[in-house]
Amino acid sequence: MLKTFNRVKIVDVIFALIAGRIIGFLADDFLMEWGVNTGIYWDLVIWIAFPLFSLFCLWMAFLIGDHPSRRASDGQGKFLFVFQAAKFFLVGAVATVLDLKIFEFLVWFFSIYILAKVISFIIATFLKYWGNKYWAFLKHEKENIHKEIIRFFLITFIGLIIDVAVFYYLTRIMEPQFALSYVIWTKLSVIFAGVAAALWNFLGYKFLVFKK
Repeated sequence: MLKTFNRVKIVDVIFALIAGRIIGFLADDFLMEWGVNTGIYWDLVIWIAFPLFSLFCLWMAFLIGDHPSRRASDGQGKFLFVFQAAKFFLVGAVATVLDLKIFEFLVWFFSIYILAKVISFIIATFLKYWGNKYWAFLKHEKENIHKEIIRFFLITFIGLIIDVAVFYYLTRIMEPQFALSYVIWTKLSVIFAGVAAALWNFLGYKFLVFKK
């Protein structure tokens, strides 16, 4: 088990811990919005548990997707997409927190929800590009990079349409559900919209943009 864990690169470990902490920060943010006073004890649990759980999930994805014992004849894991999806999720989680915080700031500054959502999505997408290209899909080649960028922005633009459409539907047409406040429902809508776009983006990035 320890030998297997050692094969996970140090950058994977570091990024998983950082991503887990950021996800924990988002969870703590939601608890505060719900009026839950976690206290020092639970804050400490969140600080420790989320990073470790994030690292554990990445390690399990490695075992399933890219463990040497499951290597195919081409040298890649038979279920490599599982490991890629785990790293894609972590990149997306970090980008989602960035998306949410920038969105909240722009709404406070401009008071225009849709404009704020478009801007926050675009900024978060730049983080997703570098994280997915160099970490999730390990695509370091620079040949035909202009075509890669064009495909990336095309896939991302469609993802933007999906993201904004889902966000608009949830906040303007469906409106808050389950007796949730509008503030909490808006936060959830940002996340749900991001998940919908992320599913599209993962398939597009893997098979069209960063395909080796």
